[in-house]
Amino acid sequence: MNSSRTPLDDFRFPGLRRRGLLAAAGAMAGLGALTVTGCAGSGPAGTAGEGDGKPGRGGRLRAAFAGGGASETLDPHLANLFADVARAKALFDKLADYGADLSARPRLASAWEPNAGLDRWKVTLREAVFHDGRPVTAEDVLYSYRRIADPGKAFRAKASLEPIDLAASRALGPRTVEFALKRPTAEFPNVLAAFGAYIVPRGEQDFDAEPVGSGPFRFVSFAPGKSAVLRRNEDYWDGAPYLDEVEFVVANEESARINALLGGQVEYAHELNPATTRAHEGKGHIEIVRLRNSVMQAFAMKTDRPPFDDKRVREAFFLMADREELVDGALSGTGEIGNDLFGKGYEYYAASLPQRERDLDRAKALLRRAGAEKLRVTLDTSPVAAGFTEAAAIFRDQAAEAGVTVEIRTGSKDSYWKDILDSGTLCSYRSGAMPIEAHISQRLLTGSTTNATKWHHKDFDALYQQAQSTKDKRERAAVYERMQRRLYAEGGFLVWGFADWIIGTARTVRGVAAGAPANSLDWARFDKVWLA
Repeated sequence: MNSSRTPLDDFRFPGLRRRGLLAAAGAMAGLGALTVTGCAGSGPAGTAGEGDGKPGRGGRLRAAFAGGGASETLDPHLANLFADVARAKALFDKLADYGADLSARPRLASAWEPNAGLDRWKVTLREAVFHDGRPVTAEDVLYSYRRIADPGKAFRAKASLEPIDLAASRALGPRTVEFALKRPTAEFPNVLAAFGAYIVPRGEQDFDAEPVGSGPFRFVSFAPGKSAVLRRNEDYWDGAPYLDEVEFVVANEESARINALLGGQVEYAHELNPATTRAHEGKGHIEIVRLRNSVMQAFAMKTDRPPFDDKRVREAFFLMADREELVDGALSGTGEIGNDLFGKGYEYYAASLPQRERDLDRAKALLRRAGAEKLRVTLDTSPVAAGFTEAAAIFRDQAAEAGVTVEIRTGSKDSYWKDILDSGTLCSYRSGAMPIEAHISQRLLTGSTTNATKWHHKDFDALYQQAQSTKDKRERAAVYERMQRRLYAEGGFLVWGFADWIIGTARTVRGVAAGAPANSLDWARFDKVWLA
């Protein structure tokens, strides 16, 4: 599951509805669901509200997110939806997490060091304790990873931990783990930061009654699909939170979240849409926080079948797109243009490549050379994600100017992501933040299980293996740039934009980080938020 996607289908979330939220808020003390992440030793990247900015302790912050219904769990290894991830982030810790540039930053791990062959990594743990006072040890780490890797379970981080030979990995001491890897892996810290790779106490299996973690908040109460209340952990290794408590409020419709914020029932509303932003930004009632470069917006062309098995056709499509019009029209201007590469602003991004401009004459010439004049293609899209159907309609009109007929086919929100993985030739696509290395390994290698563009090239696979075997970071960056230059020239992702992730807060809220994309360390970091 891509954690940038929050399913919002009403039948899945029996939480608050548009009119029900305001009436029910008073009776639902401690509702629940959200998403967060954190960064060792970093202060807030931006603030909402007024005042001198000096942190103050106390109070309960109520945060509204879409939830997951009665099947919700506090098991951090099952965290898939934003609601799950947020609770897990508040209660538990990982060894590492992603910084604003999507590079791995230490969390429970204070240091890591590879051997010369990059196939063994020694990880040192910081001094941290679980909520019951037990120290976090190497044995807890190995237990957590082995639990995640259980072949009989479907835990979120299982695929990410695949490079580790857990049978050969061992504790060298109470706070030192030696990880044996199946192959050289230069980006092993990304594995430690993987989504869902939380550290739990050794032997722990039941997380819904009274979960014990090492995170910034302690468990108070939880009603699946309704309520999650957590209290400050005074012994947190990264400093006790400013808030006394955080309450995660379930509000499945975007309108319910913004109405609750405007009505004073919550102080934080997650995932607002561009129209809401336009209506309220700068009006003085609430604060709008935009997390830049959070969501890649693209069209995916399947490179293994006509017409996109011809790289001239793919280049022509790159040149048809008016990216400014797509961002303005589909995202209401709440984003920035893309350059047919994932990860703008992230570590290893090939920023030196020139921004691609629209060139209809060259696009037509390429189509003529490919024998694809008067081309007709079907574009699969769906209202499953904000801006998808709008972008499809805009691109249809842009392609028509190059003599290409684009027929739009609207798919089901429930099955869209599964349907477009193997079927069709052209589709609307988006992705949340992740390291560029992870994007390549998950989506662009011959054996990648979510390879939506069917980009299958053994020489490209070999470059990835070369990068992973290269210890020197500058040399590794040069390999990643070679790979991105190839994708820029002939890849299957027409990346037209990067959408902002939009959050609304009350004017009394301080410390909300604005410098990091969604899915990264400082995104919705409630242990660093306070109320004025």
